[in-house]
Amino acid sequence: MSKVLEAPPVLSNSPRLTYEEFLDWLDEDTLAEWVDGEVIRMSPASLEHQDLSLWLASAISQFVTLKKNGGRIVVAPFQMKLSRRPSGREPDILFVAKENLEKLRPTFLDGAADLVVEIISPESRARDRGDKFYEYESGGVREYWLLDPMQRRAEWYQRQGETFQTIAAQDGIYRSRVLDGLWLREDWLWNAPPLLDILREWKLI
Repeated sequence: MSKVLEAPPVLSNSPRLTYEEFLDWLDEDTLAEWVDGEVIRMSPASLEHQDLSLWLASAISQFVTLKKNGGRIVVAPFQMKLSRRPSGREPDILFVAKENLEKLRPTFLDGAADLVVEIISPESRARDRGDKFYEYESGGVREYWLLDPMQRRAEWYQRQGETFQTIAAQDGIYRSRVLDGLWLREDWLWNAPPLLDILREWKLI
């Protein structure tokens, strides 16, 4: 199957916008993020990216539903507004714990998600590992998954104090701290098994 490759993001030439002005300008057909007044246009995602995002979001959503922990999964396009370096990002997947649901607004999350997942594409690699990493770290995200389907590489970060610490998968299995009881075999990410098989492994059905 051929890949649909993304073009590099394009910085808009429009005047600097407040976050509220950015939200008024943004619509469902426009892929863009906001960083300290600047609008950053995003390119469409590849089929490989979308397949992984859909599968993973479905699996986590089923886990959250069946565990009845009261949290909520939200998928892109949906903004997460952070204040430390003012930004409005669109993570591929975010999880908001029950105690933080009051942060949810109709079109954005006002503050850090408890868990953020970014799936790397050719044009986003530097941004996901650079600017976004430090924004999420300083903004208070508790857990960050950085997944690279092209290189078949997963990086797992959990907050310890004020910084992210790399968490190594043990025997190919990663265990989440935010989603207590959720674990993933890393090879599932690149060779996705049926969702029912995953739920059985998690002993949820």
